[in-house]
Formats: sequence, C-alpha cells, structure tokens
Amino acid sequence: MEEHAVQVLVLAHAYQVPWLKRACEGAIGARLTADSVVDVLQLAGLCDAPRLHLRCARLLAKEFAAVERTEAWRFLQENDPWQELHVLQRLHEADMRRRKWRRKRAEQRVYMELSEAMDCLDHICTEGCTEVGPAGRAPAPAPCARYATCRGLQLLIRHFSQCHRKSCARCQRMWQLLRLHSALCDRTDRCNTPLCMRFKQQEQDKAAAKGGDDGDKWGLLVKKVKTARVFSSLANRKQMSTTTTQC
Repeated sequence: MEEHAVQVLVLAHAYQVPWLKRACEGAIGARLTADSVVDVLQLAGLCDAPRLHLRCARLLAKEFAAVERTEAWRFLQENDPWQELHVLQRLHEADMRRRKWRRKRAEQRVYMELSEAMDCLDHICTEGCTEVGPAGRAPAPAPCARYATCRGLQLLIRHFSQCHRKSCARCQRMWQLLRLHSALCDRTDRCNTPLCMRFKQQEQDKAAAKGGDDGDKWGLLVKKVKTARVFSSLANRKQMSTTTTQC
C-alpha cells in the first residue's frame, strides 16, 4: 500500500471506493514532506481528497520557507501561476484565521483577568484582606486564594488613597476599575465598594440622556466581563462538584 498509495488513490477515486480512498489518504499523508507536498496538494484536489488536502495545507503553513526552495514549487511558479496564487491565498487566509484566534484568546484572557479583579475588589471592600479592608475590621491573618491579584489591587487602592496628582495613570486605572465594578454590581441599597452608587447614578443619567443606547465601547466591555464572570462561576461550580464527588 505505501509504495503504490498514489496509484491506488487514483483508482479508488475513479471507482468510488471510499474506505480504500481514506486508507490511501492516510498512507500518503504519513509520508508527506516539504519536497512532495506541492504535488500531493494537486493530487488531493484532482481526487477530491479533503483529509489529504488539509494535511498538505497544514504542512505548507508550517514549513513554507522549505517548500519555496523545492523544485516542485519553482515548477509551479513557472507553469501554473493560478495554482500558486490559490495556494498563497489559502496560506494568507489561514494566517489571518490564526491571528484572529490569537487576538480573541488574548481578549478573553483580559476579560477573565478583569472578572477576577472585580471579585478581588468586592472581597477587599467587603471582607478585607491582608493590608486593606473595611473600616473597623482587622486585617486578614493569611492571604486569600487569589492573593496574586488581590495584592496588586491592595497596593493600587493604597496608592489611590494617597496620590494627589491629577494625571496619574495608576489612579486612572483605579477609577476605571471602580466604574466597572459599579456597572457589574447588582446591589440596590448599599455597597461597601467606594463610589459604587455615585457611578451607578452617573451611568443612569447618561443612559437617560442617550435614550437607553449603550452600544458604546464601555457598554461592550461591561457585557464581555459579565459574560466572563458567568463562565468563571460555572467553571468553579463544576470544579467544586467534581472535588465533592471524588471525596
């Protein structure tokens, strides 16, 4: 099979033998190299072999620099420019998809970090942590479970309470976190987080002035962080359920 996989693939395609065709695709794909990928890609197109075509596309994207130096690629450039253009377009599309996926992953990571920061801010202002907490409450004797995030927030809060510069980047970051908390907070009567009710009133006034239109970037950020908090809560419940079951 391995020696004559190409010929058998052509016959399996011509006589419509699906199981044999899949076996040939696997055999050819297992021996795919930078030198042979251009020829195999054309073969996959002629024989309607999507699995083999996908393996060729992955190898082209991974080792395109090596493929460009092969005799098969030079022959393609000289004799079939349309096929060359098609390959380059597919590579460009694959690269754009990868970049979009990475960008979405990075954005999702930011939303999850903001969600965790909101939880830590609520924890600091309600229960208190090792350095910062509500008035009249003693500092916590031990760090909390999310101390890495909590510690950074505590330092930011202490700086915010002592800084008097109007254009301080750290203070502006704290203002944004407090505003984000107020947008996510569902308490209607009283909240221990500073400025929560004030920001809520400001947002209500803005919404009334705009006629309820919240389609701006800030509104989108609030929705994304809210969604991230829901997913984080579900993941924590699932983890706790699994731990309880194992115990």
